[in-house]
Amino acid sequence: MTYKAWFVDAPGARFEERESAHSVPGERQVLVRVAAAGVNPLDTKIRAGAAAHARQPLPAVLCVDMAGTIAEAGPGAGGFRVGDEVYGMAGGVGGLQGTLAEFVTVDIDLVAHKPKNLTMRQAAALPLSVITAWEGLVDRANVQEGQAVLIHAGAGGVGNIAIQIAQAFGASVFATVSADKNKVVEDLGAYAIDYRSTTVEEYVEACTQGRGFDVVYDTVGGATLDASFVSVRRYTGRVLSSLGWGTHSLAPLSFRGASYSGVFTLLPLLTGENRAPHGAILRRVAAMVEAGRVTPFLSEERFSPANLEAAFAQVAAGSFGKVVVEIGS
Repeated sequence: MTYKAWFVDAPGARFEERESAHSVPGERQVLVRVAAAGVNPLDTKIRAGAAAHARQPLPAVLCVDMAGTIAEAGPGAGGFRVGDEVYGMAGGVGGLQGTLAEFVTVDIDLVAHKPKNLTMRQAAALPLSVITAWEGLVDRANVQEGQAVLIHAGAGGVGNIAIQIAQAFGASVFATVSADKNKVVEDLGAYAIDYRSTTVEEYVEACTQGRGFDVVYDTVGGATLDASFVSVRRYTGRVLSSLGWGTHSLAPLSFRGASYSGVFTLLPLLTGENRAPHGAILRRVAAMVEAGRVTPFLSEERFSPANLEAAFAQVAAGSFGKVVVEIGS
């Protein structure tokens, strides 16, 4: 059996549709018929040859996120059965086949049953974003009721999910955005901070009476991470970053007696180690979605394999809402 997959052969090259050979799922694996694949900024960087950390040599099938239906289940597939609808962060890095294909074989630790109240398109928008947000806020920072949480780039793919997860745990949430995106975070119930017109000192004073935020999640990197070190609460504050790859002075953080944690969501895919927490997070989030506490934020424009170039161009330009490519029914 063969199936269609969409390859990129070299940095910046166009997508090429090819037939790929069907593989039988192995121990603790399932073969998923992909209905939709989410496109992240990471995927555009891999395509451009600008994501060495993802260790995805080209030619390759891109994209990490997907939602679909189990077509075959290998030995030891646990609670997964043929016909089950699942979602997950399935590949697309570390030499693993990505999800821009009609089928993908994936470890059961990396998937969970799709939220029942979401379409495949909606579910495919979630995995990378929710895992990244959860690993920072819950696993690293232990976000709790009553805390003041600052999310940088609250209208972004990770940021808008982080707002919802922090609120679900009872935190008061603040988010930096450009003024034209205030409504996105305000509609989610967060307090919008225009980072272009307000200094760090001004919004720390206005939002926390000068005490600083209990948790600060940086999803931007660079100068935003430096600002995070200045805005965190003394002694007990936690700074998290999913893009903390630069060179930074730790003095502002140290002088506050606060702590820092890096979030690298790709690591289980790259190493093959500690994959089970991904599936566990997706199960927890599915329950939150079904309870109405987390909702995906999608681009209004719809995409199929016929317009992959447009989908990736929109993400590279800074998509307003998650871009998802619909592959099959």
